[in-house]
Amino acid sequence: MSENSHDGDSTPATGPTHAPDPRAWVAPLISTIVTLPMGLVALFIGGLTPMACDSCNGAAADRFDASFTTAWTVLCIGLVLALIVLVAAWAVPHQLRHAARRVGLALTAPTVVGVTFVAFMALVDWP
Repeated sequence: MSENSHDGDSTPATGPTHAPDPRAWVAPLISTIVTLPMGLVALFIGGLTPMACDSCNGAAADRFDASFTTAWTVLCIGLVLALIVLVAAWAVPHQLRHAARRVGLALTAPTVVGVTFVAFMALVDWP
């Protein structure tokens, strides 16, 4: 018999990459602890942004309103995207072979929030 053939009663051995990862929850948990407060702060600041142009009128108010509408849409879409990435980090199978993917997704979630917030602030035409 060759070494690759299997007997009827034996099961193939699983490699170390198929082993369960006992620390699979660490990266998504840290990402959740960082991402959710960052997202809430970004949403809070974004919600307060219209007050920056309370005293504006005329052309300045029109420019601000037009830019704020676009920036608010970008902020909301970016925060939803960060939430999707965070859920994906939790949903990756808890095996050692998926550890890099899980950590990558966990690092991507707060990065998406930061990039989205910077894009929001850059898109607003401040008075």
